[in-house]
Amino acid sequence: MNDAATSLPLAAIDMGSNSFRLEIGQLKGGRYQRLDSVKEVVRLGAGLDAQGLLQEEAAERGLQTLRRFRERLSGFELGGLRAVATQTLREARNRDEFLARASEVLGSPVEVISGREEARLIFVGVAQLQPSVLPRLVVDIGGRSTELVLGCGRVPGEAESFQVGSVSLSLRYFADGQLTPQAFEAARVAAQAEFEEAETSFEPHLWQEALGSSGTAGAVSLLLVNHGITDGRITPSALNWCIERCVDAGHIDRLQLRGLRDDRRPVIAGGLAILAALMREFGIKEIAPAKGALRQGVIVDLYERQRSAGGEVPDLRDASVAALQQQFHCDLTQSRRVHDAALALHHDIAPDAGADERRELAWACALHEIGRCVSHHDFHRHSAYLMGHVDAAGFSQSQQRRIAELILAQRGGLKKVEASMARRSFARQALCLRLAAIRCHARRDTDGPQLRIDAQGASRLALRWEPAGVPADPRTLHLLREEIALWAQQGHFTLSLKG
Repeated sequence: MNDAATSLPLAAIDMGSNSFRLEIGQLKGGRYQRLDSVKEVVRLGAGLDAQGLLQEEAAERGLQTLRRFRERLSGFELGGLRAVATQTLREARNRDEFLARASEVLGSPVEVISGREEARLIFVGVAQLQPSVLPRLVVDIGGRSTELVLGCGRVPGEAESFQVGSVSLSLRYFADGQLTPQAFEAARVAAQAEFEEAETSFEPHLWQEALGSSGTAGAVSLLLVNHGITDGRITPSALNWCIERCVDAGHIDRLQLRGLRDDRRPVIAGGLAILAALMREFGIKEIAPAKGALRQGVIVDLYERQRSAGGEVPDLRDASVAALQQQFHCDLTQSRRVHDAALALHHDIAPDAGADERRELAWACALHEIGRCVSHHDFHRHSAYLMGHVDAAGFSQSQQRRIAELILAQRGGLKKVEASMARRSFARQALCLRLAAIRCHARRDTDGPQLRIDAQGASRLALRWEPAGVPADPRTLHLLREEIALWAQQGHFTLSLKG
């Protein structure tokens, strides 16, 4: 990646449960410069029904917002765009349908990120815009989840995500608009019950300052400034003042607080209850408003990915893969054998493939056997499950699931991945991983001939040995013939074996 490419503006879209945000920014000389920023209240989280399905009305609000964002983006020459979705789409059972529609509207993929990855990116954004050498706790109260993350300098550490947010708590305890002491107490207790299991992970002795990122903390901080209660810092007494004003009003429609925007009004009570629960559970005496948030973290992370593609810095995802290999006691030598064979075959049939396609195949090769730590029987299924569900810093849930599906495809029938096989890039990846696993099935280094592929058309592929004329292992030939027969039934590629 040359300097010109990495100096272009980058864009991030944060598809939150309450609001969608578009940010366009640029990093120069280590400094972040915001070029444009748009926020639209979507209330996607309020569109989840009791069965966990995203309702069409909420989906359409989100799609309309993305259409407007795309129009806004058309005025910029960008070096990259990344759109991430958070808790509502982590929960939605019909999220794949919405993601497909959203990606088409935006003209760019939309990724769902895990709660812990969201927390990591929030810390990255805060650290970029508000650098400090102090160990700190960063809190982000979203619409349907709350993230906590510890870190020091620019390095995030312990991170956790809790399924409680300002939208979900307000819908549960303040749906009728009534603001009573009993409702606030019940909401606080419910939120605190969610946080309790992580009490020891975020104890006060582990950090020296607490920062509140994004919507709820920013809104409450503004109220306190406008009423002269504090300089923006949120303290237990200042928080009690806010709750008392709510109770005095009695109903959300009668609540009069300077600086409270109409879009924040329906969810402010839930946000206040969560703040009260956090301060009580984790012994927080003061929360200062943070300058950075998830959207800036996404841009910084995208910038770092571009630099890693150019060889300037390591890719965090490579470190995560290495850590998973160690955690699950992978045979690193065998992983490397399969990796080298698969990537060589992939280059034969897709020399112009994008970097993401090659990298995802490489990560699948590295982790294709992590399930052996569970059982040798059907290890590919265990491997796929682990990859799809493990916390892996730098990866989105969407990317992890693509890699998991590829790992699942490494052996056995292909019907289990039939939907993914419709994507030609996936079919190529699966073929190369399967052939590499066959080539390396003996789990030993060999000086024998290497398996290669000649493309004889869009779907006709000829397997051959290099150098020609060197006899191949008969057991490998047997497995290859079985593989050729399987692909003949599947119909995506027609394979033949020379010699």
